[in-house]
Amino acid sequence: MAANPEWDEPFPPHRIADNLYYVGSRGLSSYLITTPKGHILINSSFERTVPIIRANIETLGFKFTDIKILLTSHAHDDHVAGHALVQKLTGAKVYVMRGDEDVVASGGKGMYLYTSRWKPVKVDRILEDGEDVQLGEMTLKARLTPGHTRGCTTWTMEASDKGRKLAVIIIGSPNVNAGFHLVKNRDYPGIAADYARAFEVWRSLPCDIYLGAHGNYYGMEEKAKLLGKSDTNPFIDPKGYKDYIRDREQNYRNILAEQQSK
Repeated sequence: MAANPEWDEPFPPHRIADNLYYVGSRGLSSYLITTPKGHILINSSFERTVPIIRANIETLGFKFTDIKILLTSHAHDDHVAGHALVQKLTGAKVYVMRGDEDVVASGGKGMYLYTSRWKPVKVDRILEDGEDVQLGEMTLKARLTPGHTRGCTTWTMEASDKGRKLAVIIIGSPNVNAGFHLVKNRDYPGIAADYARAFEVWRSLPCDIYLGAHGNYYGMEEKAKLLGKSDTNPFIDPKGYKDYIRDREQNYRNILAEQQSK
């Protein structure tokens, strides 16, 4: 995966809904779910960008050391290479979906296609599809949406905004990266079927707010600029979710058909 300058660029943290905040860099999404019992962090990004996440959390008035659970979207270095450092600094428990657990724990060994490595980290809990992760009054559900990685995880939760209950989806990744082989893949034989399964899951999920492992999945910067400019929460975008999943599924099908024709 080619480095992107926006990955290392700070971005103002912001509230998405009650108890749900964006705390990542401009190019790498990290989300903080807050509770009186401590906090959940989704995605540590790189070790070098952990200070950005920490500064953003503290800017919002929360304590970085109150992170109790560390989750991830999928086992690529731009989302998990900072796990060991966050675990060391906070004592957080690391939960990983089955399929990605060995890659995260080993620091990148066994990852499909990519050869990047990071510091190994203790995985405290291996999740199964549909399992809940609870802390305080907040509950996240882990949905296996494989393909991008074997354990690629989409998180769902209920949040509220001005008393309205909202279905939130944090997409693991629906993208078929350059170099991914969907046909005759000896390293990941079931990759095409896994993507198909993932899209079935995404199409089935109710959604008011959709987010993702990168802000460009959901127009993060454009929506963040609208915060406070009206009474409407700019992150509420159910149509945008349907359009995005439809577009990404068509992209997957186009790549699959092209590779099958060769």
